[in-house]
Amino acid sequence: MRSILLVTLLLFSLTPAVGLGVEATGLYTGEATVENKSSQERSRALPLALEQVLGKLSGLRQFDDYPGLESVLDQASSAVLSYYYRNVEKTLADGSQSDELRLVARFSDPQVEEFARSLALPLWQTERPALDMWLVIDDGAGRRIMPLEYAYVRDGLQGIADARGLPLWWPKPDDEGQYRADMQLLWGGYTEDITAGDGSGVMIIAARREGLEWGVRINLSYGGQNWAWRMNGLDLQAALDQGMQEAIDRIAAANTIAASDMGTWTQEVTVSGITNPDTYARVLAYLQSLGVVSKVAVDSALPSRVTFRVTLNAMPRYLQEAIASGQLLVVTEDGGYRVAGTDPDGL
Repeated sequence: MRSILLVTLLLFSLTPAVGLGVEATGLYTGEATVENKSSQERSRALPLALEQVLGKLSGLRQFDDYPGLESVLDQASSAVLSYYYRNVEKTLADGSQSDELRLVARFSDPQVEEFARSLALPLWQTERPALDMWLVIDDGAGRRIMPLEYAYVRDGLQGIADARGLPLWWPKPDDEGQYRADMQLLWGGYTEDITAGDGSGVMIIAARREGLEWGVRINLSYGGQNWAWRMNGLDLQAALDQGMQEAIDRIAAANTIAASDMGTWTQEVTVSGITNPDTYARVLAYLQSLGVVSKVAVDSALPSRVTFRVTLNAMPRYLQEAIASGQLLVVTEDGGYRVAGTDPDGL
């Protein structure tokens, strides 16, 4: 009787649903600095805001290889849904404050996606777990984790990540001002020994003043891949900003779908272990949230097992990779999936 009731409840809720992924980082919203709120300044800034959005979606920092970009940006005003202005207070290296007026524009998802297709841009997948950020600075006064007098550096790194669509998570000290990570591990760049907040990735920036220059070492771990590199510069902010840009370049490139792999595919996804409507809702919402998924419908429902019909915007292997990188579903022996935490019989 319980199984019949569950199937009945599921069938009542099996309505087709469309989802293009969770816009956790405001992927379709772009910003540009303006001098004032005049219509002339707005017309100048909207293409810049749209270019930022295309960068968030593609993972590209520059569009030198896409000569058609200018004609697309000329259509920015026709794609904007809404806009507003905000003041951003920036702390400079000397401790002074500077105000910056920005235009914030929200663009139409379908139009932006059509622009991206027309340019044959790659697609940086929307599943972007936050990157844990650790900043250790030795300016001659000892090694310290994110010292307050260098807060402007952190603000700059956060601004770059926001503009490119990568969420960051900055660890906080405890009530005694201590951080959970060991200083020796941080200074050594041992990302594998620093647990990420959600198990996704860690970036350790270690900067030391060496005479007139700053020496910077960056260790990055994200999505199972690891990178390490060094750089030097007279200006700490400039060096770290460049390091942040390079880190996002690497993360985006490792999680990007090439334009040649994009299109329309239909895939059946059978999931066992769905024993109640709440679990069904979780699985449905999860599938809808994947960036490679454009539509989810339901083919059939049996006790504890549902077969979804998923429309993809990229080759099926990207769906398999996306599910494998998550924690909700695990692969079964018959090639289907099972809700994590349930037994092989779906109970």
